[in-house]
Amino acid sequence: MSEDMYEKTKISVLVCLFFVLSRLLRTKMVSSKTRNKLIHQVICFCFLAILLHPTTSSDLFRVGLKKRRLELDDIRASRVIRKLKHSQSPTNYPSFATLGGDSSNQDQVILKNYLDAQYYGVIGIGTPSQEFEVIFDTGSSNLWVPSSKCYLSLACYLHPKYKSTKSKTYIKNGKTCTITYGSGSISGFFSEDNVNIGDLVVKNQEFIEATREGSLTFLLAKFDGLLGLGFQEISVGNAVPVWYNMVDQGLVREKVFSFWLNRDTEAEVGGEIVFGGVDPAHFKGKHTYVPVTRKGYWQFNMGDIFVGNNSTGFCEQGCDAIMDSGTSLLAGPTTVIAQINHAIGAEGIVSAECKDVVSQYGEMIWDLLLSKVLPRQVCKELGLCVFGQETGIKTVVDKERSSVLCEVCEMAVVWVQTKLKVNETKEKVFEYVNQLCESLPSPAGESIIDCNNIENMPNVTFTIGGNPFSLTPQQYILKTGVGNAEMCISGFSAFDLPPPTGPLWIIGDVFMGAYHTVFDSGNLQIGIAEAT
Repeated sequence: MSEDMYEKTKISVLVCLFFVLSRLLRTKMVSSKTRNKLIHQVICFCFLAILLHPTTSSDLFRVGLKKRRLELDDIRASRVIRKLKHSQSPTNYPSFATLGGDSSNQDQVILKNYLDAQYYGVIGIGTPSQEFEVIFDTGSSNLWVPSSKCYLSLACYLHPKYKSTKSKTYIKNGKTCTITYGSGSISGFFSEDNVNIGDLVVKNQEFIEATREGSLTFLLAKFDGLLGLGFQEISVGNAVPVWYNMVDQGLVREKVFSFWLNRDTEAEVGGEIVFGGVDPAHFKGKHTYVPVTRKGYWQFNMGDIFVGNNSTGFCEQGCDAIMDSGTSLLAGPTTVIAQINHAIGAEGIVSAECKDVVSQYGEMIWDLLLSKVLPRQVCKELGLCVFGQETGIKTVVDKERSSVLCEVCEMAVVWVQTKLKVNETKEKVFEYVNQLCESLPSPAGESIIDCNNIENMPNVTFTIGGNPFSLTPQQYILKTGVGNAEMCISGFSAFDLPPPTGPLWIIGDVFMGAYHTVFDSGNLQIGIAEAT
C-alpha cells in the first residue's frame, strides 16, 4: 500500500466511527434492544467497508527473503567477472538502442556480482509447484532456472531442476537463447508455465530453462536462478518480465513494488519484497522520489558524493546510477572509489603505473590545470590519451599499457583538481595523490579494513533528488568470518563501464539495506526513505 493510500484507509475508518456515533445520537428514544441491534449493524458495515476498500493491506503481496552471511571467498570470486553481455541472434531479438549510442555498444549491459548476493526468495513454477530459490534482481529482466534437460553442466546437478513433464500447466516454446558472461555463459530455451510468487499466481509466464551453466559463478552460487525485475528493454528474447505480467493480469492494484532488506545479521527474517505497494512498517518519514532517466535498468541521476564533509568532486554535475538489488556492494568508477577507500583506510593493491604517472607527469598536470586547460583535455595534451594514430605493428601489451596510462592520468587529474579547489599546496596535493595510488582497489581482490577503526571512519553521503543519504561505517563495512578469523571489507567496489552506457554507479544492497526502496513503474520513479 502506498503512503497516500494508507492515509485514505485511516480516513475511511474514522468516517465509519463517525457514522456509528451519529447513529447512536439519533436513536436516544428507542429501546435498548433496538439500539444494540443498530450498533451491531453499523459496526458490521464499518468492518465490511474496510475489508472491501481498495486500499487495504490485502492489496499487498509479500515475499519473505532469506539472508546468508557474506563470505570473503564469495567476494573474491565474484570480482573475477567484470562485464556482462547479451549474446543474441539479430533475427530473434530486438536491438537495445536505448542502452547506448552506436550499434557496437547497444547490447552492453552491466556486471552482475551474483556470487556475493545475500538475499534470496522462494518461488514456484508449474502445477504442482516446483520450488526454486532465486535472486529478485532489479538489474535484469528475465526469469531463469536450471532445466531437467541440463545434462553436461556440473552446476545443474547442485541445484533443483525444472521438470516440464511434471507440470499440468506447461506450454512448450522452444526458442533458444544465450547469456554470455566474461567467464562463461548460460544457454537454454524458453518455456511457459505458471509462476507462484507469494500468494500470487502469474499465468503463462515465459522463462528460460537453462541447459548449460558454464560459468564458475553458477557452480559456486547458493541460489538456483534469477527473477529479473528490470524493464523489458533489456529482456533477452524480448520476453515479457514477470512484473509486467503481474500488472497486466490484474494481480496488483498499484504498479509499485518495494524492497526492505534487513541488515541485522542476527535476525531470522532476511527482508521482504512487497508487490502492489509499500508497507509503512518498513520505513520512517517520507520517500524522496527521483525519475527514471532511462528505461532498461532502474536508472536515475545522482548528485555529489561526500566523504565526511568533503566533496569528492566526481558527481558535482551529476552521475548516472542504477538501483540494483542483485549486487551486494556499491560499485562505481575507480577514480572516486579509490578516494573513498583511501579516506576510510581500506588497503588495496599498489599501482606502479599510477605512481609512474604522478612521478613523470605530476608537475605538468599541475601546471596545465593552473593554466585553465580543461581537465578532460589535460591527458591528451600530455600525449597519454591519444589513440588510433599509431602506424605499423603495435603489440597487445603496448596497447594495454597505453590504455592503463591514460586511465591513471585521468584519475590523477580528477584528484589534483579536487585539491586545487580547496587551495591545497602542491606538496600536500601530490602526497595525497600518491596515497590514493596505494589505495587503488584491485579488480580481482578485496579492500580490507581494520575492524578496530570502524568507529573512527567517516560517513559517506550520496546526493539523490537534492537530499543527502548517508551511510555510516557500520552500514558500508561488511564483516565476514568469526572470532580471530573476522575480517572487515569495504562495501565500495571499483567498476568501470565504458561509454556510451558508462560511467555508471551500481547502487546495491549496501545502500538498499539502509534505505527502503520503492520501484514505481506506473510513474517511472524510484523512492528512497530511511529503513526501519
